[in-house]
Amino acid sequence: MDKKKELITCRDVLWLLVLCGFAINYMLRLNLNLTIVAMVIPYPKPAAVAQCTEENNTTVDVWINETSRDDNISFPRTTSSFTNVTHEDDEDRFAWNEYEQGLTLGAYYWLHWVSQLPGGLLARRYGTKLVFGLANLLTALLGFLVPYVTHLYMLITLRVLQGFIAGVIWPSMHDMTAKWIPQTERSRFVSAYLGSSVGAAITYPLCAAVTNSFGWGASFHVTSLLGIIWYCFWHFLVYDSPQQHPRISKEEKNYILDNISGSVESEEKAPIPWRSIILSGPVWVTIVAHWGIAWGLFTLMTQAPTYFNFIHGWNINATGILAGAPHLLRMIFSYFFSMMSDWLLRTRRMSLTNVRKLATFVCTGVQGILIVGLGFSGCHPLLAVIFMMAGTAVNGAVSASTLAIFVDLSPTYASVLLGFAGMIIVWAGFISPAIVGVLTNNNQTVGQWRLVFLIAAANSIASGILYMMFGTSKEQPWNQYTKLNTKEREMQMQELVPAVVKRDTDAENAADTEKSNFIKER
Repeated sequence: MDKKKELITCRDVLWLLVLCGFAINYMLRLNLNLTIVAMVIPYPKPAAVAQCTEENNTTVDVWINETSRDDNISFPRTTSSFTNVTHEDDEDRFAWNEYEQGLTLGAYYWLHWVSQLPGGLLARRYGTKLVFGLANLLTALLGFLVPYVTHLYMLITLRVLQGFIAGVIWPSMHDMTAKWIPQTERSRFVSAYLGSSVGAAITYPLCAAVTNSFGWGASFHVTSLLGIIWYCFWHFLVYDSPQQHPRISKEEKNYILDNISGSVESEEKAPIPWRSIILSGPVWVTIVAHWGIAWGLFTLMTQAPTYFNFIHGWNINATGILAGAPHLLRMIFSYFFSMMSDWLLRTRRMSLTNVRKLATFVCTGVQGILIVGLGFSGCHPLLAVIFMMAGTAVNGAVSASTLAIFVDLSPTYASVLLGFAGMIIVWAGFISPAIVGVLTNNNQTVGQWRLVFLIAAANSIASGILYMMFGTSKEQPWNQYTKLNTKEREMQMQELVPAVVKRDTDAENAADTEKSNFIKER
């Protein structure tokens, strides 16, 4: 394919809209994570802030007392510019404790797992364009209703419904990836999935600014409106396969069809080898690795605003900027790491399995170590920020790790694999905030938050070790399930035909013998 003929290919347009689509998905998912800080009645001064202030000011107090006594100088006591001071009336706030807040934040994932596998199946049947697009659109429309919900359980119900609908989004995209993207470009393209990080990076500061200016309800209106705008572009510019695209060049279409692995043109008609998938060791090892990656990300992503608000007393603006910045770093890290991974494959410097293991080590082992550092950063906000940003950034290697591995194992059934895995992995998004709620309910201390981070780190590191030992990215035999069945039938026919010929020959020989004997008798 002559790349000079096209400045922007259809794959480039698809990458951009997929990136924006996942950004919208995470904006609608995460807007509550920050906005809940402004929705609940704040404590006069969080206990953890008092604890950290007392610990950090010990040496300062000694110096101030000595200096004041010697030089008769008076030093005013000041607080951090990030102290959680609110100037809003509490009438539009809710008296939810930490446990109730944990329920609200985790509600999105309660039924999110149920629609994961159907998402992959629906994409195979109706196409990613319809499934992915409508899921984002309906979730955005439901987002408009959030500001008008006045009861905790009504909000939980609405969030459960949003999560259920959005559950089809991630697995449905793998179907389109398998149809559009050759293996040597797959890591870079899957980095578009990390548009979720762009969404997070935008959502936190955007919701903070909108909430401060127009109230917390406006943040849900703004994010939902952006979702509707994105859907308009998606509907008119994206197609399920190169064969269906009316504006694709002949050169690009031939290049894609010549380089995609396996036959995916009629995959919706192919039977799904459920038994082989469920009993596949490589699939389960990949699921375990993805579990650890997801648990670490969910902890850093969902709990960061609450952690910095309670432990370090930062206000909503500071928390919004702080919580959003690492996700932008995650996207940047993902893009360049995936380019390096594709380069290692093209130049054959590393095998496909080793490239995937390298990526998995980064987003499990390295991530786990950084989360441990966050847990032990204690009352040192600068260290906490560094570990939190770095831990979130290295998670971006997932684009060259488990997200790509599912396509490597089976391009034909990639959407089914991710849907099946999502049914299990999404529970990390529910369990993580529930554990935080139990550990920190009326007990906001540095020690309790350290337990939260150590649990996340243990999941991450253990899953990475398991994949390094047993993981693989080799295409599985059952990926060619239909062809295997055809070969089996051909072999059976080949075995059957000689048997039939032999029976016919034996019958003819018997008839000839009988005829010969009859003639002799005559």
